[in-house]
Amino acid sequence: MKLLPDWVKNAYLRLIDPVANWLVKKQVHPNTITVFGTLCTVTGGIIYATGHIKTGGWFLSLTALFDVLDGTVARRSNRSSTFGAFLDSTLDRLADGFVLGGLAVFYATSAEHASVPLMITALLGLMGAFLTSYTRARAEALGLDAKVGLLQRPERVVLMAAPQALFGLFLNGWPLAIIIVVLTVTAWITVVQRVRYVYLATTRADAAEARTESEVAPRFFARRRPPRPLLKGE
Repeated sequence: MKLLPDWVKNAYLRLIDPVANWLVKKQVHPNTITVFGTLCTVTGGIIYATGHIKTGGWFLSLTALFDVLDGTVARRSNRSSTFGAFLDSTLDRLADGFVLGGLAVFYATSAEHASVPLMITALLGLMGAFLTSYTRARAEALGLDAKVGLLQRPERVVLMAAPQALFGLFLNGWPLAIIIVVLTVTAWITVVQRVRYVYLATTRADAAEARTESEVAPRFFARRRPPRPLLKGE
């Protein structure tokens, strides 16, 4: 189950397709797009921290395309690289930190909307966002693709930008508060889902390996059986 249906993602990819083609034609390096997109997201997080929630939401919504364009341009221009993937993953964590950290700062410093519970919730959401990425990275190091769960990268980007652009601090900030709670809860659910996925996959693999060893060992020792000792008189 996913928060964002595949048809929405595919429609968005078709929408930005001309931009990707233009960047490929201009030979813009994918890493440049990655760095520029991260700077935009960091700026959006700072805007959130200053209390301009609706402005920050619109800014992040308009610049979110860079989060997708770097990978698309890399594939179409045959510039995909191991370092590029590493850079993208690293800067994604920086971007998440600034956006959710900016919201935490907003709730800690706002004169009208200050809220310790929501500040803590935003920080928990930040931890959950980091762990969703970390669990997948550790799973990939084990040879597993743990791209499972409710809240993957596209869903997180949408939740951190689009609702804020539409509602801002409407109804005394309740829509924003609900989004932060949803973001945090789904992030931690995703962490649990990925840990469970890795647990089941590794447990099955260990059990299969143990069965194989138990079946091979008797045959091996049967072939290696020592000769019968000679009896007296033989």
